[in-house]
Amino acid sequence: MTEAPDPEVVELATRIFDLARQGRTEALAAYVDAGVPANLTNDKGDSLVMLAAYHGHADAVRALLERGAEPDRANDRGQTPLAGAVFKGEEAVIRALLDAGADPAAGTPSAVDTARMFGKTDLLELFGAH
Repeated sequence: MTEAPDPEVVELATRIFDLARQGRTEALAAYVDAGVPANLTNDKGDSLVMLAAYHGHADAVRALLERGAEPDRANDRGQTPLAGAVFKGEEAVIRALLDAGADPAAGTPSAVDTARMFGKTDLLELFGAH
């Protein structure tokens, strides 16, 4: 029988995911520096980087990547932070992820596929340059 998660742990995790969504870089970095895994994921497989990227928080994305978060970690639907940033049109986040080595071809659909789908030829050129 699986033990139910500690409600305090669930509450803390929820708070940390909210920090990523809100782009509260300093608080997020402090939690990771204190031992929260940089690759922590929620019940949908969304990593802290995915949540920060999708909500357009380049500084939070950079802080997480600097602390060991994986730029290409896909969620349960196969989506990567880079594809999410392309979908949302978050250029600063896209550049932060690419600078950290994110693969535009990773995920389903990939960032390349997403850029093609939405006719973002400037991003396709940017991906080609990386």
